Amino acid sequence: MTIWAISDGRAGIEAQAVGLAEAVARQVPAQIVVKRVGWSGRTGRLPWWANWLPRRWLTPESGIEAPWPDLWIAAGRATLPLSIRAKRWSGGKTYVVQIQDPRVPANMFDLVIPPKHDRLTGDNVLPILGSPHRVTSQRLETEYEKFKDQIDALPRPRVAVLLGGKSKAFDLSAVRAAEMAHQIQLPLEQEGGSLLMTFSRRTPDQAKALLTARLRHLPGMIWDGEGANPYFAFLAAADYILVTEDSTNMATEAASTGKPVFILKMDGTSLKFRLLHQELEGMGAARPYGGAFHGWTYEPVDETGRAAAEVVARMDARNATNG
Repeated sequence: MTIWAISDGRAGIEAQAVGLAEAVARQVPAQIVVKRVGWSGRTGRLPWWANWLPRRWLTPESGIEAPWPDLWIAAGRATLPLSIRAKRWSGGKTYVVQIQDPRVPANMFDLVIPPKHDRLTGDNVLPILGSPHRVTSQRLETEYEKFKDQIDALPRPRVAVLLGGKSKAFDLSAVRAAEMAHQIQLPLEQEGGSLLMTFSRRTPDQAKALLTARLRHLPGMIWDGEGANPYFAFLAAADYILVTEDSTNMATEAASTGKPVFILKMDGTSLKFRLLHQELEGMGAARPYGGAFHGWTYEPVDETGRAAAEVVARMDARNATNG
């Protein structure tokens, strides 16, 4: 089968579409084509119902044209005007999956896969914990190999610290960053472990500088955005994983490793994220970070695999019905 994984190209959004496509391809033979949608002018900012002829306003590189795929997996608001019409364009051949809550009637797609914390329901809605992602044990092993020489000699426990930043609901002030640095430094020094810290593009510069200054004396690695990204290698190497509370992707990816996940408090609050973290806690994957490391075990969370199995089953059922 041919699968298109469609987004506007932003890393976090694209990873969800590609992650689900890869999970489907692990269950049935498939060729994956990654499509990055671009809009000319301001058309892409229009609501879906105002964008009447969406293909006319796409940039040439978008590549949304026949032959159409068997499976269309899209994520992000920029894809909505296209996903809504994909079935018609393909003459009913293409099975259309929209990730996240599209904020439009779910019956416009074959299947909608939102996070559970969006509380969306319906016959063609499959809520999952968090978001689809690209983390597999094989990928973690492969990525670890690239950084093996830098990580192998580091003392244990190895603590991965995955930092997000400013969003609609959250922020990381200098004051909170200083508290965070203190909470991480003390137990690491006491236990003689090492630090594997990575920032996101949303991490405020002041917070980044402060955390780096306070923690760079510890054994380990702090990735500043230059050179190859060790994010997946850090997940593979870590004994404990600390994740700021602002990212669905990072929390879900961390929980897929089966390692203890601690949620780091930020400035701000969000009911949706509180629900996500409660779900992760209920599955035994995550706990709030209280300034000390401790281990526990749980079954790695594989919601991406569960969603992929449901997509394959529903496509098989549709094909059987259509004869």
